[in-house]
Amino acid sequence: MKSRVCEMLDIEFPLLAFSHCRDVVAAVSRAGGMGVFGAVRYSPEQLREELTWIDAHCGGQPYGVDLIVPNRFEGKGEKIDAEHLIASLPDSHRDFVKAVLEGHDVDGSNLEEEDNGRVNFARNLEESGASEMLEVAFSFPIRLIANALGTPPPVMIDQAKARGVPVAALVGTRAHAAAQIAAGVDVLVAAGGEAGGHCGEVSTMILIPEVVSVAGDTPVLAAGGIVTGRQMAAAMAMGAAGAWCGSVWLTTVEAEPPPHTKEKLLAATSSDTVRSRSRTGKPSRQLRSRWTDAWETNGPGPLPMPLQSLLVEPALLRIDKLAQSGHAGARDLATYWVGQGVGLMNQEMSAAAVVQEFKADFLLACERLAESLVEP
Repeated sequence: MKSRVCEMLDIEFPLLAFSHCRDVVAAVSRAGGMGVFGAVRYSPEQLREELTWIDAHCGGQPYGVDLIVPNRFEGKGEKIDAEHLIASLPDSHRDFVKAVLEGHDVDGSNLEEEDNGRVNFARNLEESGASEMLEVAFSFPIRLIANALGTPPPVMIDQAKARGVPVAALVGTRAHAAAQIAAGVDVLVAAGGEAGGHCGEVSTMILIPEVVSVAGDTPVLAAGGIVTGRQMAAAMAMGAAGAWCGSVWLTTVEAEPPPHTKEKLLAATSSDTVRSRSRTGKPSRQLRSRWTDAWETNGPGPLPMPLQSLLVEPALLRIDKLAQSGHAGARDLATYWVGQGVGLMNQEMSAAAVVQEFKADFLLACERLAESLVEP
């Protein structure tokens, strides 16, 4: 397919799959798109292990890596002591988390026993941690490196350019796009407010043409609520060079969410998500649940990044463990990052099948547009 993104990344179809699941990443790359591995909660050693597996299973096709280095967080410019940060979490917030859990018959004690990479998350936000992650990422033949939050640090851009690896960054406004271009970013991911995870307020339909208007020769990937080929075609009609999707892979056979979460995702409508700061301290869209409702109605103010994640992730991990065993209260609390496109995600299928469905739907949409131009 003719697209600047296809030419830049050497892929067949300009569909990029952001996923924390290595199986999804490899499957999408093999199917003609590009899998991008989300590595925010991994240690350098874990990242090396995952990329080794992806490299061996992507059939020689291109793949990428997504890291996260925000512009602002607690202690920026200083060495982060994750254990010290955890110890400094306010008692009022700890008590609130415990009360929410115990209000749903979930044990709220000894949450520090739960470990889901929160120390890695905090460490990767400091300069030395980020440098180690970049070193590992660039030791593999990645074809794209992305920064998911804020402008990529100069060290990322400089190292990527030295290796001929394009740098992508998410933007939520036209002003963000201009700043990213000035910083040297090669690909703009214009993520509308419908997107799962961190997102802005501007809708995808408005954001795409706004970003395209200032992008110049920098290709734009459309993101935010895009889960079908016809949506991808619409975005490209507005000037995007392809699509960046995350939520649509969550209900694939290979994806990482536990069965109870997939059940909730498959049953959800587009109205069943909420944009909240309760998970990371920055606005992110997630599946609405008793957990998100508690934070939105009577919760304390969210802590800045990375403190909010250090506070809540152990509780969410415990919720998922209990929900998987059938615990009713935990199932009510269970949530997951997902965009408003979840209302169109009604069937579990393989990641490769999703790519093929995107291609077929994209072609049908283009044919409908072409037919509309034919004189009767």
